[in-house]
Amino acid sequence: MTGFDGTALLVLTSNGVLGDTGRPTGAYAAEVAESWQVFASAGFRVEVASIQGGRPPLEAVDTTDPAQQAFFADDAMTAAMAATRPVCEVDPTAYGIVFTAGGHGAVWDLPYDEDLAALLRDAYEHDAVIAAVCHGPAALLGARLSNGEYLVAGRKVACFTNDEERAVGMTSVVPFLLADELVKRGAKHHAVGPFLPHVVVDGRLVTGQNPASTELVAKQAVAAATATGDRCR
Repeated sequence: MTGFDGTALLVLTSNGVLGDTGRPTGAYAAEVAESWQVFASAGFRVEVASIQGGRPPLEAVDTTDPAQQAFFADDAMTAAMAATRPVCEVDPTAYGIVFTAGGHGAVWDLPYDEDLAALLRDAYEHDAVIAAVCHGPAALLGARLSNGEYLVAGRKVACFTNDEERAVGMTSVVPFLLADELVKRGAKHHAVGPFLPHVVVDGRLVTGQNPASTELVAKQAVAAATATGDRCR
């Protein structure tokens, strides 16, 4: 779909510490790079925002990974990552896709940021596709539509599962279990076995279970965004 005229926004956590452990975290680098690669290959312009702006922290950076190599070698992305815009300065009507990357850092700031909640609400109500992967759906916990209902209420979603949190030894570190919190807001959580690729599409809401799901989520987001041309700006 080379030459498609649309813009995708990557939203990243600004939290770089795992709670009170002192251990580093951030946005999961592969999820950032792979989503960018899919969107750019589909002809989207790609912009980046974070909760606080500036350079966001990344975790699990792998300089041998081809997608990450391409991402870090791209001049536009290098500049964008050095000085991301805070979400409070983002025009929510400017995007065909708003994609929230995961990484454990996400659960400490994405759910509580009122500007991010407003961005997701306004983007969705202006026909954008809302996509998220792994811990990225934590952003949906605070997002309510103009009618007061949670964006995820009654919607099918995927996210990093309780079993996956147990497998990586994080259940006693994270402030909550993401799947449980989404269900509390009325979401219908769908999961497969730990660390298997899994994407759930519910209209213009596209979510994925874990890092292995990133490429699938991004491709499904592109498909949803390009289903009708007036959804993509």
